[in-house]
Amino acid sequence: MAVTLFRSLSEEDKNTAIESLIADSTPRDDFFFMGILAVLMATFGMLMNNAAVVIGSMLIAPLLSPILSLSLGIIMFDAHLMARSFFTILKGLLLMIPAAILATWLFSDGISGPMTEEIILRTDTSIVAAAIGLLAGIAASFALIKPQLSAHLPGVAISVALIPPISAVGIGLARLDGALAGSALLLLLINIATIIFGSMIIFLLMSLYVKRGVADKAVNKEDTRLKKEQKQADRAAKPAAKINSPAKSIIFSAKKILNFLSKK
Repeated sequence: MAVTLFRSLSEEDKNTAIESLIADSTPRDDFFFMGILAVLMATFGMLMNNAAVVIGSMLIAPLLSPILSLSLGIIMFDAHLMARSFFTILKGLLLMIPAAILATWLFSDGISGPMTEEIILRTDTSIVAAAIGLLAGIAASFALIKPQLSAHLPGVAISVALIPPISAVGIGLARLDGALAGSALLLLLINIATIIFGSMIIFLLMSLYVKRGVADKAVNKEDTRLKKEQKQADRAAKPAAKINSPAKSIIFSAKKILNFLSKK
């Protein structure tokens, strides 16, 4: 059974999975935009005690990809991939937590309202929560590598449950509730650590550690593409700056005239 599970994958499928994972974990603006939207949805859902909205937020959250790519970098001993993935996660958290704080402030009962069940659930740091994270990491990495299981990835995203603890951290900080923010942050770190550990097991069993060359090539390709996208965005912004330049010239000329008249 083990041979069928972990050794039946073709080299082409492995390469495709690695390239897809690295592309999905590239720190593009749309990656962070989707993360912020997911956290806003989760925050409002938790404040309203609406489980359906919270579940929906997990489906659009992109944070799982850089966590899996961090795990991949660890088993490959690839420092560049590890650093790239780590800073993508860190930047995502630094954008998403303030978004959750802002959403809590905007919500009518966000600051003074009662603790809903959806919020309380994100303070559970028991061994069961760690076991869920471990199993989710195994399932996520296994479904990622096996192309025929890609349809199960939305369900895996829900089981991972990374976004609600981030929202709970923001809610706790907005309410100045250190216990809530601390417990939610601990749950988030437990989830991330166990997902990394679980996915490392799968990646090792599938011998992905020998694919460092494929990973490095994919990283270089995506980083080059990201730089091109940024240059295109800069070029698109220049016409807007040129439109404003006549107004700036008029203001500058007016200042010179006023200075001249004041000297008179």
